[in-house]
Amino acid sequence: MKCTIFLLFVLSVAPCLGQYSFEGQLEKNNAGRTVYLSIIDDHRKLSKIYVGQIIRRTETDSLGFFSFKGDNLSPKNQIYRIHTDGCSDLKGTTEHFPGNCDNSYSILFLAKNTDTIYFPETATREIFCSITSNNDRASVFLQIEDLKERMLFDFSDFRSEANRNLNSQKWFGTLQEYGRELNEPLAELYIYDFLSDKRNETFAYYLKDLSTNTYYDELLDRLKTTYPDSRFTQLYEAEIVSDKLLYSFSEKEGGLKLEIFLAGLLVLSLITNIYLIFRQKKLQAKQNGISVSELTKQERKTLDLILQDRTNKEIAAELFVSVSTVKTHINNLYKKLKVGSREALKAGLEGKKM
Repeated sequence: MKCTIFLLFVLSVAPCLGQYSFEGQLEKNNAGRTVYLSIIDDHRKLSKIYVGQIIRRTETDSLGFFSFKGDNLSPKNQIYRIHTDGCSDLKGTTEHFPGNCDNSYSILFLAKNTDTIYFPETATREIFCSITSNNDRASVFLQIEDLKERMLFDFSDFRSEANRNLNSQKWFGTLQEYGRELNEPLAELYIYDFLSDKRNETFAYYLKDLSTNTYYDELLDRLKTTYPDSRFTQLYEAEIVSDKLLYSFSEKEGGLKLEIFLAGLLVLSLITNIYLIFRQKKLQAKQNGISVSELTKQERKTLDLILQDRTNKEIAAELFVSVSTVKTHINNLYKKLKVGSREALKAGLEGKKM
C-alpha cells in the first residue's frame, strides 16, 4: 500500500520537475545487466533494434532495478524503446542488437521530457508487459498489440483468399478507427507500419485501400499539424506518394507480375530517397547568404534547427545534449557569422543568396 501511494505521488509531481524518469524492475537474478534506451524517428525501424537509435545505457542494481533520468528529451511525444538481453557488449553488434541474444526483452512506448514511467515486473514475472505513467498515451503500443493479435488469429483461422479479403476489410477499418480515437498520430503511424508492411499479407489490400480511402491523407494532415518538422512526417509523406504511384502503375498493367513488382519497389525506394535529399538541400539553401564553411558539424545542426524556429530546449532534445551546450554552440555561431542575435542570423541567411 505504501509503495502504491509513493508511486502515485511521484507521478503527480513529476511534470513540475521538468525532467523525465524511466524506471523499471527486472528479476533479481538480472543484477548488473545492461539496459538500453533508444529513440526512434523512422516508422520502418520499429520492429528491430539498431545501434544508431541508442541514446543511453545503464545497469541494473543488485535487485534488478534500472533507471534513466534527465531533462534533454523533446517536449512533445516521441517513440522510445527500452531493451535488454543476455548478450555481452564484447560480442559483435550483428549478434547483439537485432535481438538475437538469449533472454532478449524490449518495449516501445511514447514519452516526452516531463514524463515519469515505470515498467513493473508482473505477478507472473513477465518483463516489459505493463506500463504505469503520468502520460496517458505511454502505453498505446501495448493496446495496439492486443488488437493485432486478434487480427492475426482471424487471418490464420481459414487461410483462403475469401477469408483474407473479408478480414482485411474488417481489420483495416477497425485499426484505423481505433488509431483515430487515440488522438495520437504516432500511434496511427505504428498501425500504418503494420498494415502497409510489404512482408505481410495485408500489403496488397493496403495498396488498393490507399487509392480509395481518404484516411491516409487525413493522417498526413494530422502528422503535419502535430509533428510538422519530424522525420516521421517526411518519410510517411514520401511513402504514400510512392505507393500511390506503384498502385496506379500496377492497375494499368492489369496486375503485378513479380518482375514488375520488384521494379515498383525499386522506384519507390528511389523516389523516397530523392524526396528526402531534395528537402535537405532546400533547408541547406537557406544558409547561402552567410559562409558556414568554418562551422563544426554540431554548429551546422544547431543552425538548421534555429532556422526551424526551435527553442534552445527543443534543440537540446534533438541533438541529445544539454541546454548549456546548445547555448555554447549558438554563441560560437554568433562569433563566426558575426551577428548578435537570432533575428540577425536569420535575416543574414534569408537576405543573401549563394
